[in-house]
Amino acid sequence: MRAGPVAGVECAGDTERPDGSGASGKAGGFRSSGKGWGAHAAHLLLPAAASWVTALVLPGCPAATGAVVAGLTAAGALAVAVLVRVGRTAGWRNAVIATLGCAAAVAGSVAFRVHAAGTGPVAELAGRHASAVAEAVVTDDPREVARGGGLFRRESFVVPARIESVGTGTGRVTLRAPVLLFVSGAEWRSLLPSQRVEVSGRFGPADPGELLAAVVLVRGTPRVLSGPSWEQRAAGALRSGLRKAAEVLPPAQRGLLPGLVVGDVSRMDDQVRADFKAAGLSHLLAVSGANLAVVAGAAVAMARMAGLPLAARAMLAISAMIAFSVVARPSPSVLRALLMGGVAAVALGTGRSRDGVAALSATVLGLIFFVPDLARSYGFALSVFATAGILVLAPRWRDRLSTRMPRWAAEAIAVAAAAQAAVTPVLVLMSGQLAPVAIPANLLAGPAVAPATLLGFAVALVAPLHMGLAQLLVRPAGLATGWIIEVAGHTAGLPLGVLPWPGGVTGLLLLAAAVPLAVLVLRHRRIRLIALATVAGLVLAVTVAAPIVTRRPPRGWLLVACDVGQGDALLVAAGPGRAVVVDAGPDPVRVDRCLRSMGIGEVPLVILTHPHLDHVGGLDGVFRGRAVGAVLVTPRGTGDDAGEHEGMRLSEDLARRGVVEWAASPGVSWRFGPSELTVIGPVAEASLTGAGKGAAVNNASVVVHVRWAAGSALLSGDIETEAQTELLRRGLPPAEILKVPHHGSGRYDPAFFAAVGARAALISVGADNDYGHPAPSTLATLYRLGVRVHRTDLSGDLAVVDSGGALSVIPQRSAPAGGAPVRD
Repeated sequence: MRAGPVAGVECAGDTERPDGSGASGKAGGFRSSGKGWGAHAAHLLLPAAASWVTALVLPGCPAATGAVVAGLTAAGALAVAVLVRVGRTAGWRNAVIATLGCAAAVAGSVAFRVHAAGTGPVAELAGRHASAVAEAVVTDDPREVARGGGLFRRESFVVPARIESVGTGTGRVTLRAPVLLFVSGAEWRSLLPSQRVEVSGRFGPADPGELLAAVVLVRGTPRVLSGPSWEQRAAGALRSGLRKAAEVLPPAQRGLLPGLVVGDVSRMDDQVRADFKAAGLSHLLAVSGANLAVVAGAAVAMARMAGLPLAARAMLAISAMIAFSVVARPSPSVLRALLMGGVAAVALGTGRSRDGVAALSATVLGLIFFVPDLARSYGFALSVFATAGILVLAPRWRDRLSTRMPRWAAEAIAVAAAAQAAVTPVLVLMSGQLAPVAIPANLLAGPAVAPATLLGFAVALVAPLHMGLAQLLVRPAGLATGWIIEVAGHTAGLPLGVLPWPGGVTGLLLLAAAVPLAVLVLRHRRIRLIALATVAGLVLAVTVAAPIVTRRPPRGWLLVACDVGQGDALLVAAGPGRAVVVDAGPDPVRVDRCLRSMGIGEVPLVILTHPHLDHVGGLDGVFRGRAVGAVLVTPRGTGDDAGEHEGMRLSEDLARRGVVEWAASPGVSWRFGPSELTVIGPVAEASLTGAGKGAAVNNASVVVHVRWAAGSALLSGDIETEAQTELLRRGLPPAEILKVPHHGSGRYDPAFFAAVGARAALISVGADNDYGHPAPSTLATLYRLGVRVHRTDLSGDLAVVDSGGALSVIPQRSAPAGGAPVRD
C-alpha cells in the first residue's frame, strides 16, 4: 500500500513551471493536477492493463493456449496497422496496435514459461512425487511460515530457489527450474539469496497458475556448496550491523526499526505485527517505492543545497536508491521498486514535464513482461493501485479540501485517503474487509516514517565502521519508531476501525454498487447531513453503549477461559488488576488481548501445566508490559525427548527474563485475592505413558483446584485417561466448574468426570481444528451427567462470576440473560 517512487521522487526535485520558475517539494507529496493525463498517458495505460490481464489469466492455462493468444493478438495488431489509415485517429490507432502487440508479447512470454515449467526432469519428478537429490540456488530470503499448531515449537520456512542440477535414474542433469522449497530447521534462516545448496526431498506439482516447475518437501538440513555473492554478503553485513546497533532500544522498537528500513521483520514483536495489520500499516514493513522515495528525496535535497544541476541531482538520486537496494538486499520486490524509482529519476534528470500515470504505466508494462508472476501478486497490485490513487485522485481531493483547511493538511489527508480508496478493491479481494482506520493511522504515522527510514539507513551504513556512533544515531530513530508503534497500538483498537465485507468477486461487485451510491449521497447537502448523523450515532452506540451492555471485565469475575484458538489460557482472579495465568495458549497476541480486556497489569504467578506449544507458545504475551512474579512448571522426567527439549527451552527463556521457576508439587497452595489455588497433580512418583504422540507429557500436566467463597473449579491441563484414573484413585476434590482436559479429547475416564461432580464444563478449543476436538463421545458423557458445556470456539471468552453467592458462566458471545447458573 505504500505509494511508489513515481510520486515521491518527482516531488523530491524541481519541476519547471510555465513561467520558468522552479518549484520544489518534499518526498511523499505530489504536484500533478490530475486533469488531462494526455494522450500518451492513456495510450500507455491501455497496453499496461492488457498485459496485466494477459499475465493474470494465462498462467493457469496450457502453454498451447498462450501460444494461440499470442498469435491472434499479434495478427490483430498487424491487421490494424495495415487496414486502418493514418489520420485524425492516428493516436488511438497506435494505441490499439501497442495494446495488441504488448498482449501478444506477454502471452508469448507466459506460454514459454508455462511450457518450461511443465516439462523437463524436475516436472517429471514432481508428476511422480519422486524423491531426489538436487543442487539449488536460493533466489530470495527464506520466509518463515506462521505456526499452525502442533505440540512443539517448529521453525518452518518457504525458500524460493532455482534448481540447477538434479539426479535422475539416468544420471545427473543440469538445468534451470524455478521451485519452492518447504523446509524445517533454524539453519535455513541464515541462508542468503545467491547461495548454492544441496538438498534432498520429495518433489510435487506446484499449484495451478504458478510458474514453478515443482515444490520440494526437503528432508534434513541443507549442505551449503558456495557462499553468497558480494552484494548479498554486503547486504547481510549491513543488516546485521543495523540489528546490533538497535539492541540499545526497547524490545518493540528494536524489532520494528529493521522492518521499517529494510523489511527485516525477523525480530519483530508479534503484538506490534498484529497492531500494524489491524491499523492498516503493514505496508510499512515491506520495502517499496516509499523507502526509495525517502532516500532519493533526501539525496536530491542535499544536491540542491550544494547547487548541483538537475541532471546531477537525478544521478545522485539513482545512486542513493542503488545503495539503499544493496542494504535492503536485492530481492524481486526491492528491484521492482528500484525500477519504478529509476524511471521517475530519469524523467527528473531530463528536466521535462513528466506525466505520472504514463511513467507508472510504462513501469508496470516492463515489469509484467519480464516478471509475469507479478500479475498475481497482491503486493504488486497494492503498490500500483496506491500510486495510481495518489496520482489520479489525490490532486482533486487536495484542491477541494484546501478551500476549508491549510494546503499542507489538505495534501496529507488527500494522499492517505486516495491511497486507501485506490487499494480498497484489492483489500476486498484479499481479506473481505474494509479498513477506514487505515486513513487516520497513516496520517498520524506518516511524519515519523521518513526520519526512521533515513536514520535507520544511516545506522546501517555507519555500524560496520563505528558501532558507538551507530548506537547514537539509532536512538532518535527509535523515538520515531516508538511513535509509529503507539499510533498502531491505539488505532488498532478503535471501534468500527475494520468493517466486515464479503470477500472475492461478490465483495468487489457490492463495492462497485456501493461507491456510486455513496457519491450520490455525498453530493446532496441534506442527505449528506442525515448520513453523517447516522454514522455518528452508530459510532456513539459502539463506543459508548456497547461497553456498558457488555461489561469488560464482568463484575465479580473469578475465572476466565480466554479464546486463544486451539490451546489453553485461563485467568484466575487475584485482586484488582491482578490475575494468576494458567497456561498461555499458542499465540502471544491473543493471550495479551485477553489480559488487556480484563484490565490485568500484574501477574503474581504463571502456571504452565506442561510444555506443549498450545499451552506455552503465547508466554511473550503474558509478559508484555506486565510484572510477573514466578512461573510454576511440571516436573521433568516424562521420558519424552521432545517434551524434555521444550521444557529446557522454556527454562532458558525464563532464566533470560530473570523470572523464578518452580517445579509443581502436590499439596502446595497459594491465596491470591479471592482465590485459593492448590496443586493436586501430577504425582511425582507416577510416570504415566499413554497412546499417541505427546501423551506422556499430557499426563504430566499440573492439575490445580481453585476455591472461592461461591464455589470451586478444577483446572486439569491436558491429562488423559491414565492420569485421570490415577488422580481418581488417590482422591479427587469435587468442583462446580471443570476445565475439561485436553480440549475435550476422546481419551478420558468417564468415572473421572462423574467424580468431579461439576455442573458446568469449560472447553478451550479452536474452531474447525484438525484434531476433532471436542470429541462427540466426550460431549455425550458430559451431557449424560447433566453438565452444561461452554466452548470458546462457539462463545468466545468464558467468564465465571460470583452471582449472588453462586457461580455463573457468562459467554462473551450469545450469552443467556444473566449468565448460565451453575448451581441454585
